[in-house]
Amino acid sequence: MSTATITSKGQITIPIAVRKALGLSAGDRVEFVELPDGNYELVPTTRSVTALKGFFGAPPARPVSVEEMNRAIAESAAEANR
Repeated sequence: MSTATITSKGQITIPIAVRKALGLSAGDRVEFVELPDGNYELVPTTRSVTALKGFFGAPPARPVSVEEMNRAIAESAAEANR
């Protein structure tokens, strides 16, 4: 397991093993993504969009319209507020 220390300015040095595993180099950007369980995931933001293929599961069986997306969002919000 790799560890890092936060400086008084809130900075960290990502250990070399982690940088290599993520394909990071000087100047690359990373994003901290909050997971549902409250933990965070460090995600390189320098990869191409094609690297995200399959990240969100299988695509829908058919294209979904904006209206259908809005309806699904409204229904989900209504359920959450019950």
